[in-house]
Amino acid sequence: MNASPPEPTAVSPHDVRIFDTSLRDGEQSPGCSMTATQKLRFAHALAELGVDIVEAGFPASSSADMDATRAIARELRNTTVATLARCHAGDIEACAAALEQAQAPRIHVFVSTSPLHREHKLGLSREEVLERAVMGVQLARRHVDDVEFSAEDALRTERDFLAEVCAAAIAAGARTINIPDTVGYTTPGEIRELFEYLRANVRDAGRAVFSTHCHNDLGLAVANSLAAIEGGARQVECTINGIGERAGNCALEEVVMALNVRRAHFGVGTRIDTRRLVPTSRLLARITGMSVQRNKAIVGQNAFAHEAGIHQHGMLKHRGTYEIMRPEDVGWSRSQMVLGRHSGRAALQDRLAALGMAVDEAALNAVFARFKALAEKKREVFDADLEALVLGADANVARAYRLLRVQVGTGVGDGNLPTASVQLLDPDGTTLSEAAIGDGPVHALFEALGRATGIELQIDSYHVSSVTTGDDAQGQASLTARHDGVELTGSGTSTDILEASAHAWLDIANRLARTGHVRRPRQTASPTATAIA
Repeated sequence: MNASPPEPTAVSPHDVRIFDTSLRDGEQSPGCSMTATQKLRFAHALAELGVDIVEAGFPASSSADMDATRAIARELRNTTVATLARCHAGDIEACAAALEQAQAPRIHVFVSTSPLHREHKLGLSREEVLERAVMGVQLARRHVDDVEFSAEDALRTERDFLAEVCAAAIAAGARTINIPDTVGYTTPGEIRELFEYLRANVRDAGRAVFSTHCHNDLGLAVANSLAAIEGGARQVECTINGIGERAGNCALEEVVMALNVRRAHFGVGTRIDTRRLVPTSRLLARITGMSVQRNKAIVGQNAFAHEAGIHQHGMLKHRGTYEIMRPEDVGWSRSQMVLGRHSGRAALQDRLAALGMAVDEAALNAVFARFKALAEKKREVFDADLEALVLGADANVARAYRLLRVQVGTGVGDGNLPTASVQLLDPDGTTLSEAAIGDGPVHALFEALGRATGIELQIDSYHVSSVTTGDDAQGQASLTARHDGVELTGSGTSTDILEASAHAWLDIANRLARTGHVRRPRQTASPTATAIA
Protein backbone atom coordinates (compact mmCIF):
# COMPACT_ATOMS: atom_id res chain seq x y z
CA MET A 1 0.00 0.00 0.00
CA ASN A 2 1.31 3.42 -0.94
CA ALA A 3 -0.22 5.92 1.47
CA SER A 4 2.65 8.37 1.77
CA PRO A 5 1.98 11.97 0.74
CA PRO A 6 2.51 12.52 -2.99
CA GLU A 7 5.11 14.84 -4.35
CA PRO A 8 3.92 18.41 -4.93
CA THR A 9 1.77 18.51 -8.04
CA ALA A 10 3.33 20.49 -10.89
CA VAL A 11 0.88 23.22 -11.81
CA SER A 12 1.74 26.75 -12.79
CA PRO A 13 0.08 29.49 -10.74
CA HIS A 14 -0.85 31.03 -14.07
CA ASP A 15 -2.72 27.97 -15.40
CA VAL A 16 -6.16 26.64 -14.53
CA ARG A 17 -6.95 23.01 -15.27
CA ILE A 18 -10.28 22.36 -16.94
CA PHE A 19 -11.99 19.26 -15.56
CA ASP A 20 -15.00 18.45 -17.72
CA THR A 21 -17.74 16.37 -16.15
CA SER A 22 -20.31 16.52 -18.97
CA LEU A 23 -20.11 12.73 -19.30
CA ARG A 24 -20.69 12.12 -15.59
CA ASP A 25 -22.40 14.97 -13.71
CA GLY A 26 -23.80 16.40 -16.93
CA GLU A 27 -25.23 13.11 -18.07
CA GLN A 28 -27.12 12.87 -14.78
CA SER A 29 -29.26 15.79 -15.95
CA PRO A 30 -32.76 14.55 -16.85
CA GLY A 31 -32.96 13.92 -20.59
CA CYS A 32 -29.17 13.98 -21.13
CA SER A 33 -28.31 10.28 -20.92
CA MET A 34 -26.01 9.02 -23.68
CA THR A 35 -25.17 5.67 -25.21
CA ALA A 36 -21.65 4.27 -24.92
CA THR A 37 -20.98 5.19 -28.55
CA GLN A 38 -22.20 8.75 -27.99
CA LYS A 39 -20.11 9.13 -24.84
CA LEU A 40 -16.99 7.96 -26.67
CA ARG A 41 -17.63 10.36 -29.54
CA PHE A 42 -18.09 13.27 -27.16
CA ALA A 43 -15.03 12.31 -25.12
CA HIS A 44 -12.93 12.64 -28.29
CA ALA A 45 -14.50 16.07 -28.90
CA LEU A 46 -13.54 17.15 -25.38
CA ALA A 47 -9.98 15.97 -25.95
CA GLU A 48 -9.83 17.96 -29.20
CA LEU A 49 -11.17 20.98 -27.31
CA GLY A 50 -8.16 20.78 -25.01
CA VAL A 51 -9.83 19.67 -21.79
CA ASP A 52 -7.22 18.62 -19.20
CA ILE A 53 -9.32 16.00 -17.39
CA VAL A 54 -12.37 14.17 -18.75
CA GLU A 55 -14.56 12.63 -16.06
CA ALA A 56 -15.83 9.68 -18.07
CA GLY A 57 -18.40 8.25 -15.69
CA PHE A 58 -19.37 6.43 -12.51
CA PRO A 59 -18.45 2.81 -13.38
CA ALA A 60 -20.12 1.27 -10.32
CA SER A 61 -23.49 2.74 -11.29
CA SER A 62 -24.19 0.41 -14.26
CA SER A 63 -22.60 -2.01 -16.71
CA ALA A 64 -23.29 0.52 -19.50
CA ASP A 65 -21.31 3.20 -17.67
CA MET A 66 -18.51 0.70 -17.05
CA ASP A 67 -18.33 -0.21 -20.76
CA ALA A 68 -18.38 3.43 -21.88
CA THR A 69 -15.70 4.42 -19.39
CA ARG A 70 -13.47 1.53 -20.44
CA ALA A 71 -13.74 2.55 -24.10
CA ILE A 72 -12.92 6.17 -23.31
CA ALA A 73 -9.96 5.19 -21.11
CA ARG A 74 -8.64 2.94 -23.87
CA GLU A 75 -8.84 5.55 -26.66
CA LEU A 76 -7.98 8.91 -25.05
CA ARG A 77 -4.19 9.13 -24.99
CA ASN A 78 -3.29 12.76 -24.28
CA THR A 79 -5.99 13.61 -21.73
CA THR A 80 -6.40 12.47 -18.14
CA VAL A 81 -9.43 10.18 -17.78
CA ALA A 82 -11.14 10.30 -14.39
CA THR A 83 -13.81 8.07 -12.88
CA LEU A 84 -15.97 8.78 -9.85
CA ALA A 85 -16.35 6.60 -6.75
CA ARG A 86 -17.86 6.89 -3.34
CA CYS A 87 -15.42 6.07 -0.55
CA HIS A 88 -16.55 2.45 -0.83
CA ALA A 89 -14.27 -0.42 -1.78
CA GLY A 90 -16.64 -1.73 -4.49
CA ASP A 91 -16.87 1.66 -6.21
CA ILE A 92 -13.12 2.13 -6.18
CA GLU A 93 -12.41 -1.36 -7.51
CA ALA A 94 -14.88 -0.69 -10.37
CA CYS A 95 -13.01 2.52 -11.22
CA ALA A 96 -9.69 0.69 -11.23
CA ALA A 97 -11.08 -1.96 -13.58
CA ALA A 98 -12.49 0.68 -15.94
CA LEU A 99 -9.16 2.53 -16.06
CA GLU A 100 -6.89 -0.47 -16.66
CA GLN A 101 -5.91 0.67 -20.18
CA ALA A 102 -5.85 4.42 -19.50
CA GLN A 103 -2.72 6.36 -20.39
CA ALA A 104 -3.31 8.90 -17.59
CA PRO A 105 -5.86 7.50 -15.09
CA ARG A 106 -7.41 9.37 -12.16
CA ILE A 107 -9.75 8.01 -9.49
CA HIS A 108 -12.02 10.67 -8.00
CA VAL A 109 -13.39 9.68 -4.57
CA PHE A 110 -15.90 11.60 -2.50
CA VAL A 111 -17.75 11.57 0.80
CA SER A 112 -20.29 14.01 2.23
CA THR A 113 -18.94 16.26 4.99
CA SER A 114 -21.70 18.74 5.90
CA PRO A 115 -23.73 18.28 9.11
CA LEU A 116 -26.92 17.95 7.07
CA HIS A 117 -25.48 15.17 4.92
CA ARG A 118 -23.68 13.46 7.81
CA GLU A 119 -26.90 13.19 9.81
CA HIS A 120 -29.59 12.64 7.21
CA LYS A 121 -27.74 11.00 4.30
CA LEU A 122 -24.93 8.98 5.86
CA GLY A 123 -25.80 8.64 9.52
CA LEU A 124 -22.11 9.05 10.39
CA SER A 125 -20.17 11.10 12.91
CA ARG A 126 -17.33 13.47 12.07
CA GLU A 127 -14.79 10.82 13.02
CA GLU A 128 -16.45 8.18 10.85
CA VAL A 129 -16.56 10.52 7.84
CA LEU A 130 -12.88 11.32 8.35
CA GLU A 131 -12.00 7.61 8.51
CA ARG A 132 -14.00 6.91 5.36
CA ALA A 133 -12.26 9.74 3.46
CA VAL A 134 -8.82 8.43 4.39
CA MET A 135 -9.77 4.86 3.51
CA GLY A 136 -11.12 5.92 0.12
CA VAL A 137 -8.02 7.88 -0.84
CA GLN A 138 -5.62 5.19 0.38
CA LEU A 139 -7.45 2.44 -1.51
CA ALA A 140 -7.54 4.50 -4.69
CA ARG A 141 -3.79 5.17 -4.37
CA ARG A 142 -3.15 1.42 -4.47
CA HIS A 143 -4.40 1.48 -8.04
CA VAL A 144 -3.36 4.89 -9.44
CA ASP A 145 -1.01 7.71 -8.51
CA ASP A 146 -3.47 10.45 -9.43
CA VAL A 147 -6.25 10.58 -6.83
CA GLU A 148 -8.75 13.40 -6.35
CA PHE A 149 -10.79 13.81 -3.18
CA SER A 150 -14.11 15.71 -2.98
CA ALA A 151 -15.83 16.84 0.21
CA GLU A 152 -19.44 16.72 -0.94
CA ASP A 153 -21.51 19.71 0.22
CA ALA A 154 -18.28 21.40 1.30
CA LEU A 155 -19.77 24.90 1.33
CA ARG A 156 -22.17 23.92 4.14
CA THR A 157 -19.47 22.10 6.14
CA GLU A 158 -17.90 23.53 9.31
CA ARG A 159 -14.65 25.23 8.29
CA ASP A 160 -12.48 23.56 10.90
CA PHE A 161 -13.76 20.10 9.99
CA LEU A 162 -13.43 20.78 6.25
CA ALA A 163 -9.81 21.79 6.76
CA GLU A 164 -9.21 18.66 8.82
CA VAL A 165 -10.70 16.37 6.15
CA CYS A 166 -8.71 18.06 3.37
CA ALA A 167 -5.46 17.69 5.33
CA ALA A 168 -6.19 14.02 6.00
CA ALA A 169 -6.92 13.38 2.32
CA ILE A 170 -3.65 15.01 1.29
CA ALA A 171 -1.73 12.95 3.86
CA ALA A 172 -3.42 9.81 2.52
CA GLY A 173 -2.23 10.57 -1.01
CA ALA A 174 -4.74 12.87 -2.74
CA ARG A 175 -3.19 15.15 -5.35
CA THR A 176 -6.32 17.22 -5.98
CA ILE A 177 -8.73 18.53 -3.35
CA ASN A 178 -12.15 19.47 -4.69
CA ILE A 179 -14.40 21.84 -2.75
CA PRO A 180 -17.88 21.43 -4.29
CA ASP A 181 -20.80 23.81 -3.91
CA THR A 182 -23.02 20.77 -4.37
CA VAL A 183 -26.34 22.59 -4.06
CA GLY A 184 -25.43 25.95 -5.59
CA TYR A 185 -25.83 27.77 -2.25
CA THR A 186 -22.76 29.97 -1.93
CA THR A 187 -21.92 33.47 -3.18
CA PRO A 188 -18.72 34.75 -4.85
CA GLY A 189 -17.48 36.51 -1.74
CA GLU A 190 -18.03 33.47 0.47
CA ILE A 191 -16.32 30.96 -1.80
CA ARG A 192 -13.33 33.24 -2.48
CA GLU A 193 -12.79 33.63 1.27
CA LEU A 194 -13.18 29.88 1.85
CA PHE A 195 -10.47 28.98 -0.66
CA GLU A 196 -8.15 31.55 0.87
CA TYR A 197 -8.86 30.06 4.32
CA LEU A 198 -8.24 26.47 3.21
CA ARG A 199 -5.01 27.24 1.41
CA ALA A 200 -3.76 29.04 4.51
CA ASN A 201 -4.98 26.52 7.11
CA VAL A 202 -4.86 23.04 5.54
CA ARG A 203 -1.68 21.19 6.46
CA ASP A 204 0.53 20.55 3.38
CA ALA A 205 -1.91 22.49 1.17
CA GLY A 206 0.93 23.12 -1.28
CA ARG A 207 1.07 19.40 -2.10
CA ALA A 208 -2.34 19.46 -3.79
CA VAL A 209 -4.23 21.38 -6.44
CA PHE A 210 -7.40 22.93 -5.03
CA SER A 211 -10.45 22.54 -7.27
CA THR A 212 -13.90 24.12 -7.46
CA HIS A 213 -17.14 22.45 -8.55
CA CYS A 214 -20.12 24.81 -8.56
CA HIS A 215 -23.77 24.13 -9.27
CA ASN A 216 -26.10 26.74 -10.72
CA ASP A 217 -29.17 26.64 -8.47
CA LEU A 218 -29.00 30.41 -7.89
CA GLY A 219 -27.49 31.18 -11.30
CA LEU A 220 -24.07 31.84 -9.73
CA ALA A 221 -22.04 28.81 -10.84
CA VAL A 222 -19.74 30.68 -13.21
CA ALA A 223 -19.38 33.69 -10.90
CA ASN A 224 -18.60 31.42 -7.96
CA SER A 225 -16.06 29.42 -9.99
CA LEU A 226 -14.27 32.61 -11.01
CA ALA A 227 -14.26 33.79 -7.38
CA ALA A 228 -12.79 30.43 -6.31
CA ILE A 229 -10.00 30.96 -8.84
CA GLU A 230 -9.34 34.36 -7.29
CA GLY A 231 -9.14 32.54 -3.95
CA GLY A 232 -6.50 30.13 -5.27
CA ALA A 233 -8.37 27.31 -7.02
CA ARG A 234 -6.40 25.99 -9.98
CA GLN A 235 -8.89 23.43 -11.29
CA VAL A 236 -12.45 24.17 -12.40
CA GLU A 237 -14.99 21.37 -12.75
CA CYS A 238 -17.56 22.30 -15.36
CA THR A 239 -19.69 21.04 -18.26
CA ILE A 240 -20.37 22.02 -21.85
CA ASN A 241 -23.56 24.13 -22.08
CA GLY A 242 -23.71 24.01 -18.27
CA ILE A 243 -25.68 20.73 -18.25
CA GLY A 244 -25.99 18.88 -14.98
CA GLU A 245 -28.18 18.06 -12.01
CA ARG A 246 -31.11 20.41 -11.37
CA ALA A 247 -30.14 23.86 -12.75
CA GLY A 248 -26.85 22.52 -14.06
CA ASN A 249 -23.14 23.13 -13.50
CA CYS A 250 -20.66 25.87 -14.21
CA ALA A 251 -20.64 26.28 -18.02
CA LEU A 252 -17.20 25.48 -19.44
CA GLU A 253 -17.52 27.90 -22.34
CA GLU A 254 -18.43 30.79 -20.04
CA VAL A 255 -15.70 30.34 -17.43
CA VAL A 256 -13.05 29.74 -20.12
CA MET A 257 -13.96 32.87 -22.07
CA ALA A 258 -14.18 34.95 -18.90
CA LEU A 259 -10.59 33.93 -18.13
CA ASN A 260 -9.63 34.57 -21.74
CA VAL A 261 -11.25 37.99 -22.19
CA ARG A 262 -10.32 39.19 -18.69
CA ARG A 263 -6.84 37.65 -18.59
CA ALA A 264 -5.33 40.86 -17.26
CA HIS A 265 -7.77 40.78 -14.32
CA PHE A 266 -7.58 37.11 -13.37
CA GLY A 267 -3.95 36.55 -14.33
CA VAL A 268 -4.54 32.92 -15.34
CA GLY A 269 -5.46 31.04 -18.50
CA THR A 270 -6.36 27.60 -19.84
CA ARG A 271 -5.19 25.42 -22.71
CA ILE A 272 -8.66 25.24 -24.26
CA ASP A 273 -8.85 25.76 -28.05
CA THR A 274 -11.65 28.31 -27.83
CA ARG A 275 -12.39 28.06 -31.56
CA ARG A 276 -13.90 24.64 -30.84
CA LEU A 277 -16.37 25.84 -28.21
CA VAL A 278 -19.34 26.32 -30.57
CA PRO A 279 -18.81 23.03 -32.50
CA THR A 280 -18.50 21.12 -29.20
CA SER A 281 -21.63 22.79 -27.84
CA ARG A 282 -23.58 21.89 -30.97
CA LEU A 283 -22.37 18.30 -30.86
CA LEU A 284 -23.61 17.90 -27.29
CA ALA A 285 -26.96 19.46 -28.20
CA ARG A 286 -27.34 16.99 -31.07
CA ILE A 287 -26.38 14.00 -28.92
CA THR A 288 -28.64 14.83 -25.97
CA GLY A 289 -31.44 16.59 -27.85
CA MET A 290 -31.21 19.43 -25.31
CA SER A 291 -31.05 22.62 -27.37
CA VAL A 292 -29.16 25.70 -26.23
CA GLN A 293 -31.24 28.77 -25.41
CA ARG A 294 -30.83 31.53 -27.98
CA ASN A 295 -29.46 34.07 -25.49
CA LYS A 296 -26.96 31.66 -23.90
CA ALA A 297 -23.57 33.33 -23.44
CA ILE A 298 -20.85 32.39 -25.94
CA VAL A 299 -22.64 29.53 -27.74
CA GLY A 300 -26.25 30.77 -28.00
CA GLN A 301 -27.59 31.77 -31.40
CA ASN A 302 -28.01 35.38 -30.26
CA ALA A 303 -24.60 35.68 -28.57
CA PHE A 304 -23.20 37.69 -31.48
CA ALA A 305 -26.45 38.86 -33.08
CA HIS A 306 -27.48 42.51 -33.20
CA GLU A 307 -30.92 43.88 -34.13
CA ALA A 308 -31.25 47.27 -32.41
CA GLY A 309 -30.46 50.09 -34.81
CA ILE A 310 -28.17 51.90 -32.36
CA HIS A 311 -26.14 48.73 -31.79
CA GLN A 312 -25.96 47.92 -35.50
CA HIS A 313 -24.79 51.43 -36.34
CA GLY A 314 -22.05 51.15 -33.70
CA MET A 315 -21.01 47.71 -34.96
CA LEU A 316 -20.70 48.97 -38.49
CA LYS A 317 -18.38 51.71 -37.26
CA HIS A 318 -16.28 49.49 -34.96
CA ARG A 319 -17.14 46.01 -33.72
CA GLY A 320 -15.61 46.79 -30.34
CA THR A 321 -18.47 49.15 -29.59
CA TYR A 322 -20.77 46.23 -28.71
CA GLU A 323 -18.64 43.06 -28.80
CA ILE A 324 -15.99 42.22 -26.20
CA MET A 325 -14.72 39.17 -28.11
CA ARG A 326 -14.56 38.02 -31.69
CA PRO A 327 -17.17 35.46 -32.76
CA GLU A 328 -14.48 33.67 -34.78
CA ASP A 329 -12.51 33.06 -31.57
CA VAL A 330 -15.23 30.82 -30.11
CA GLY A 331 -16.27 29.03 -33.31
CA TRP A 332 -18.87 31.30 -34.92
CA SER A 333 -18.19 32.36 -38.51
CA ARG A 334 -19.09 36.02 -37.94
CA SER A 335 -21.37 38.45 -36.14
CA GLN A 336 -24.99 38.62 -37.32
CA MET A 337 -26.87 41.77 -38.14
CA VAL A 338 -30.44 40.60 -37.63
CA LEU A 339 -32.86 42.75 -39.57
CA GLY A 340 -36.15 43.29 -37.76
CA ARG A 341 -38.45 45.99 -36.48
CA HIS A 342 -35.68 47.56 -34.34
CA SER A 343 -33.12 47.81 -37.15
CA GLY A 344 -32.09 51.11 -38.71
CA ARG A 345 -31.12 52.46 -42.11
CA ALA A 346 -27.40 51.87 -41.62
CA ALA A 347 -27.84 48.13 -41.12
CA LEU A 348 -30.26 47.89 -44.06
CA GLN A 349 -27.88 49.75 -46.35
CA ASP A 350 -24.96 47.56 -45.26
CA ARG A 351 -26.91 44.35 -45.89
CA LEU A 352 -28.07 45.54 -49.33
CA ALA A 353 -24.48 46.37 -50.26
CA ALA A 354 -23.38 42.91 -49.13
CA LEU A 355 -26.04 41.42 -51.41
CA GLY A 356 -24.72 43.45 -54.36
CA MET A 357 -27.76 45.74 -54.41
CA ALA A 358 -26.34 49.18 -53.59
CA VAL A 359 -29.05 51.84 -53.93
CA ASP A 360 -28.97 55.64 -53.98
CA GLU A 361 -30.41 57.78 -51.18
CA ALA A 362 -33.84 58.19 -52.74
CA ALA A 363 -34.23 54.49 -53.45
CA LEU A 364 -32.96 53.64 -49.97
CA ASN A 365 -35.68 55.78 -48.43
CA ALA A 366 -38.36 53.92 -50.39
CA VAL A 367 -36.90 50.50 -49.60
CA PHE A 368 -36.51 51.39 -45.92
CA ALA A 369 -40.18 52.36 -45.69
CA ARG A 370 -41.22 49.02 -47.24
CA PHE A 371 -38.73 47.22 -45.00
CA LYS A 372 -40.23 48.76 -41.85
CA ALA A 373 -43.73 47.80 -42.94
CA LEU A 374 -42.64 44.21 -43.56
CA ALA A 375 -40.68 44.08 -40.28
CA GLU A 376 -43.86 44.85 -38.36
CA LYS A 377 -45.36 41.62 -39.75
CA LYS A 378 -42.31 39.30 -39.44
CA ARG A 379 -39.93 38.52 -36.60
CA GLU A 380 -36.97 38.67 -38.94
CA VAL A 381 -36.50 39.99 -42.47
CA PHE A 382 -34.33 37.69 -44.56
CA ASP A 383 -32.09 38.37 -47.55
CA ALA A 384 -34.67 37.04 -50.00
CA ASP A 385 -37.19 39.49 -48.55
CA LEU A 386 -34.77 42.37 -49.11
CA GLU A 387 -34.12 41.34 -52.69
CA ALA A 388 -37.84 41.32 -53.31
CA LEU A 389 -38.27 44.72 -51.64
CA VAL A 390 -35.59 46.28 -53.84
CA LEU A 391 -37.28 44.82 -56.91
CA GLY A 392 -40.58 46.25 -55.69
CA ALA A 393 -42.17 42.79 -55.63
CA ASP A 394 -44.13 40.96 -52.95
CA ALA A 395 -41.56 39.42 -50.63
CA ASN A 396 -43.61 36.28 -50.22
CA VAL A 397 -43.71 35.24 -53.87
CA ALA A 398 -40.70 36.76 -55.62
CA ARG A 399 -38.34 33.84 -56.26
CA ALA A 400 -36.00 32.92 -59.09
CA TYR A 401 -36.73 29.25 -58.49
CA ARG A 402 -40.20 28.40 -57.21
CA LEU A 403 -41.05 25.18 -55.44
CA LEU A 404 -44.11 23.51 -56.98
CA ARG A 405 -44.05 20.13 -55.28
CA VAL A 406 -41.94 18.13 -52.85
CA GLN A 407 -42.36 14.53 -51.77
CA VAL A 408 -40.09 12.84 -49.25
CA GLY A 409 -39.85 9.25 -48.04
CA THR A 410 -38.08 8.53 -44.74
CA GLY A 411 -36.77 5.10 -45.66
CA VAL A 412 -38.00 3.50 -42.43
CA GLY A 413 -37.99 -0.31 -42.62
CA ASP A 414 -35.64 -2.98 -43.89
CA GLY A 415 -34.24 -2.29 -47.35
CA ASN A 416 -35.89 1.12 -47.70
CA LEU A 417 -33.81 4.21 -48.46
CA PRO A 418 -34.67 7.87 -47.80
CA THR A 419 -35.85 9.42 -51.07
CA ALA A 420 -37.04 12.83 -52.23
CA SER A 421 -38.55 14.16 -55.44
CA VAL A 422 -39.02 17.84 -56.27
CA GLN A 423 -40.68 19.87 -58.99
CA LEU A 424 -39.59 23.48 -59.57
CA LEU A 425 -40.13 26.39 -61.90
CA ASP A 426 -36.81 27.84 -63.02
CA PRO A 427 -36.26 31.59 -63.68
CA ASP A 428 -37.44 31.13 -67.29
CA GLY A 429 -40.65 29.39 -66.24
CA THR A 430 -39.45 25.92 -67.25
CA THR A 431 -40.62 23.03 -65.08
CA LEU A 432 -37.77 21.01 -63.57
CA SER A 433 -38.25 17.62 -61.94
CA GLU A 434 -35.66 15.54 -60.13
CA ALA A 435 -35.31 12.97 -57.38
CA ALA A 436 -32.53 11.48 -55.29
CA ILE A 437 -31.69 9.22 -52.39
CA GLY A 438 -29.74 10.28 -49.33
CA ASP A 439 -28.53 9.37 -45.87
CA GLY A 440 -31.75 10.84 -44.49
CA PRO A 441 -34.86 12.60 -45.80
CA VAL A 442 -33.38 16.11 -45.60
CA HIS A 443 -30.14 14.99 -47.27
CA ALA A 444 -32.17 13.34 -50.04
CA LEU A 445 -34.20 16.56 -50.45
CA PHE A 446 -31.10 18.69 -50.81
CA GLU A 447 -29.60 16.22 -53.28
CA ALA A 448 -32.74 16.39 -55.42
CA LEU A 449 -32.72 20.19 -55.37
CA GLY A 450 -29.07 20.19 -56.38
CA ARG A 451 -29.80 17.88 -59.31
CA ALA A 452 -32.72 20.00 -60.44
CA THR A 453 -30.94 23.36 -60.30
CA GLY A 454 -27.41 22.25 -61.14
CA ILE A 455 -26.15 24.10 -58.05
CA GLU A 456 -23.75 22.32 -55.73
CA LEU A 457 -23.88 23.46 -52.12
CA GLN A 458 -21.69 22.21 -49.29
CA ILE A 459 -23.92 22.33 -46.21
CA ASP A 460 -22.09 23.55 -43.09
CA SER A 461 -25.04 23.81 -40.70
CA TYR A 462 -28.77 23.11 -40.71
CA HIS A 463 -31.22 24.14 -38.00
CA VAL A 464 -34.99 23.96 -37.60
CA SER A 465 -36.92 25.93 -34.99
CA SER A 466 -40.49 26.98 -34.28
CA VAL A 467 -41.37 30.63 -34.89
CA THR A 468 -44.99 30.39 -33.75
CA THR A 469 -46.89 28.24 -31.25
CA GLY A 470 -49.78 25.81 -31.43
CA ASP A 471 -50.63 22.77 -33.54
CA ASP A 472 -50.20 24.81 -36.75
CA ALA A 473 -46.87 26.32 -35.71
CA GLN A 474 -44.63 27.72 -38.42
CA GLY A 475 -41.24 26.03 -38.64
CA GLN A 476 -38.19 27.99 -39.73
CA ALA A 477 -35.29 26.18 -41.39
CA SER A 478 -31.91 27.91 -41.48
CA LEU A 479 -28.95 26.85 -43.60
CA THR A 480 -25.33 27.84 -43.85
CA ALA A 481 -23.62 26.53 -46.98
CA ARG A 482 -20.60 27.11 -49.19
CA HIS A 483 -20.48 27.49 -52.96
CA ASP A 484 -17.10 27.91 -54.64
CA GLY A 485 -15.62 28.77 -51.25
CA VAL A 486 -18.14 31.51 -50.49
CA GLU A 487 -20.30 31.15 -47.36
CA LEU A 488 -24.02 31.82 -47.84
CA THR A 489 -27.03 31.63 -45.56
CA GLY A 490 -30.66 30.89 -46.33
CA SER A 491 -33.94 30.62 -44.45
CA GLY A 492 -37.38 29.26 -45.20
CA THR A 493 -40.66 29.07 -43.31
CA SER A 494 -43.60 26.69 -43.55
CA THR A 495 -45.88 24.59 -41.36
CA ASP A 496 -44.10 21.62 -43.01
CA ILE A 497 -40.47 21.56 -41.91
CA LEU A 498 -39.35 19.71 -45.05
CA GLU A 499 -40.97 22.37 -47.23
CA ALA A 500 -39.31 25.01 -45.05
CA SER A 501 -36.00 23.22 -45.58
CA ALA A 502 -36.51 23.27 -49.35
CA HIS A 503 -37.27 27.00 -49.26
CA ALA A 504 -34.11 27.62 -47.21
CA TRP A 505 -32.01 25.74 -49.78
CA LEU A 506 -33.68 27.64 -52.64
CA ASP A 507 -33.11 30.92 -50.81
CA ILE A 508 -29.39 30.36 -51.35
CA ALA A 509 -29.88 29.00 -54.87
CA ASN A 510 -31.86 32.09 -55.90
CA ARG A 511 -29.08 34.38 -54.81
CA LEU A 512 -26.62 32.38 -56.88
CA ALA A 513 -28.99 32.30 -59.83
CA ARG A 514 -29.23 36.10 -59.89
CA THR A 515 -25.45 36.32 -60.03
CA GLY A 516 -25.15 33.80 -62.85
CA HIS A 517 -23.71 30.89 -60.82
CA VAL A 518 -26.07 28.34 -62.36
CA ARG A 519 -25.60 25.73 -65.03
CA ARG A 520 -28.82 24.60 -66.72
CA PRO A 521 -29.43 21.00 -65.57
CA ARG A 522 -29.85 18.34 -68.22
CA GLN A 523 -33.39 16.95 -68.00
CA THR A 524 -34.15 13.37 -68.87
CA ALA A 525 -37.34 11.78 -70.12
CA SER A 526 -37.86 10.11 -66.76
CA PRO A 527 -35.91 12.19 -64.24
CA THR A 528 -37.27 10.52 -61.14
CA ALA A 529 -36.40 7.00 -62.22
CA THR A 530 -32.98 8.08 -63.48
CA ALA A 531 -32.06 9.90 -60.27
CA ILE A 532 -33.04 7.09 -57.96
CA ALA A 533 -31.42 4.46 -60.14
